[in-house]
Amino acid sequence: VMNKAIAGTRDILPEDIQKWTYLENLVHTTMNNFNYKEIRTPIFEETRLFKRSIGEATDIVSKEMYTFIDRSETSITLKPEMTASVVRALLEHSLDKQQQLNKLYYIAPMFRQERPQAGRFRQFHQFGAEVLGSTSPLLDTEIIIIAYRIFQNLGLKNFSLKINSLGIPASRDKYKNLLRDYLSDKIETLSDDSKQRLDTNILRLFDSKDERDKAIMEQAPLLLDHLDEESKEHFESVKEILDGADIPYEVDPKLVRGLDYYTHTTFEIVSGSVGAQSALCGGGRYDLLVKEIGERDVPGVGFAAGIERILLACENEGVLPKIENKIDYYVVRLNKELSNEVFEIASNLRSKNQSVEIDYSLRSVKAQMREANRLGAVKVLMVGGEEFERGKAALKDMCTGEQAEVEISEFMKK
Repeated sequence: VMNKAIAGTRDILPEDIQKWTYLENLVHTTMNNFNYKEIRTPIFEETRLFKRSIGEATDIVSKEMYTFIDRSETSITLKPEMTASVVRALLEHSLDKQQQLNKLYYIAPMFRQERPQAGRFRQFHQFGAEVLGSTSPLLDTEIIIIAYRIFQNLGLKNFSLKINSLGIPASRDKYKNLLRDYLSDKIETLSDDSKQRLDTNILRLFDSKDERDKAIMEQAPLLLDHLDEESKEHFESVKEILDGADIPYEVDPKLVRGLDYYTHTTFEIVSGSVGAQSALCGGGRYDLLVKEIGERDVPGVGFAAGIERILLACENEGVLPKIENKIDYYVVRLNKELSNEVFEIASNLRSKNQSVEIDYSLRSVKAQMREANRLGAVKVLMVGGEEFERGKAALKDMCTGEQAEVEISEFMKK
């Protein structure tokens, strides 16, 4: 059997790359406008980093990570998300000691051994941002606005922003007890997944897709109604700043995060254009994570967005610009024995930052012209015949069809 890409992974072929670069360039520009600096971290980390940051009880750690023991007997994991890696880098290089606020962003591949489905892959790509060093609600909002702007600038229409507050751990723990009381006489009716989550990750019951669970959670008390004063104020500020920025949002009290380190604002941007896996990006504030990983108290807020899914939404809404593939010159060889000369002329043009192609397989002039057309060459330089003996060549403009004689050495100079 022929070798094939591993299930849940795929090749991004030249014809698709332009969409990727278009999106990546937009991310670089937008991040730059908000003064975020790019960071790149290794593709794998020690497994314990993710166990500590994401938590043993989560699906990611318990079921989805690509983990292996390397030759030095260390347990290594391909990164399933980026936040923990960014925090590790911040601590390891003491970025927080060099300046109070670090605004960082990334574009990188992630790895999770999930069931592949539309818009979900085992190697997938994300861009995102993390701001470390301040508890200001202005930054919660800035992070949301950056994501929102990128989707707007892509031309997407069919998306909406949902926000919620997860408060601080003290009020959240009180609330979890309330939730346990509410569920105490309903445990038997819960799905098996939800029964397991009761002790490990009770908030995730709101995420359940099981119809019975949904019916039970419909009437459950909501965290939003049981926030402490500080958390309420923080959330009100975020809403005010979003209103001021004219960003429409919906407060969704059932929007939760499975990860314990989240505090205060949490948000998601969902699309109506991509089927079941509708979240294009998600994020929120995580004031406890840095302490969890490295003993230093550095508050943070961030988001991550899935590139494959965003491109799928763009495709379904037909919003990506048609990028024309053109080359500057095609150098046609009129006599078979001039291959080396043509190659040299092409190399010379390329060194002047022009995109150039030639024929490598001794095809006829007619076939070379066809190829020039197929490649969208703007101009064709025809080299050979008696003109070549006079040091000249014919330059044809493929748009207008006009043709002129040029002095080869002069032409190469400009």
